[in-house]
Amino acid sequence: MARIVIIEDEPDLAMGLRDNLEFEGHTVAHGADGQTGLRLVTEHPTDLVLLDIMLPDLDGFEICRRLRAGGYTMPIVILSARGQEIDKVRGLELGADDYVTKPFSLRELLARVHAALRRAAGAPPAAQVRFRIGDREVDLARQVIIAPTGELPLGYYESEILRMLHEQVGEAVPRADMLNRIWGVGVGPADRTVDNHIVSLRRKLEPDPAKPRYILTAHAVGYKLVL
Repeated sequence: MARIVIIEDEPDLAMGLRDNLEFEGHTVAHGADGQTGLRLVTEHPTDLVLLDIMLPDLDGFEICRRLRAGGYTMPIVILSARGQEIDKVRGLELGADDYVTKPFSLRELLARVHAALRRAAGAPPAAQVRFRIGDREVDLARQVIIAPTGELPLGYYESEILRMLHEQVGEAVPRADMLNRIWGVGVGPADRTVDNHIVSLRRKLEPDPAKPRYILTAHAVGYKLVL
């Protein structure tokens, strides 16, 4: 089974998550503040991180940034009471794979954790797909965007959305197809989940995210990539 690190300062929530994950056979470590949690991830092999945003001494956004900048590719699932779109998009921009708003259904969270672990453990090596979008290069194998100012991390879902859009470049890709292929049956995020990832991708790729040139909305259908 997996080693999961919970970085969460609410003791009751952390204990409940730990008990449920350990009951399912996982090894769980818990850090109640940012610095402790970061050490637990970087000093031991870790398969998945459950990460709160509002933490003592080092917030979850900074932890996510440091992990991705350090080359750590394990799934990161953010857990936060901050449900505004700007916070969700910021987490995705920094390389988080998923963002779950508190309060949440334990069953849904466990389903997302299990889906992320299955992908991380069972996915074949990523195809060596590289392509340019404007002045930036997308490297899906490494899950990064190479920009003139440096590299920007891509979360798993962002990478797979770009993969689907690139496979059907110039054609509208329905939201439903993205949900079925990327999230899979049983996880069932709302359509807004896809939209949040698109907002994050536009902020990483578009010269003016408010007036996209490359990732366009296909109204009432989904999105398409224009190169």
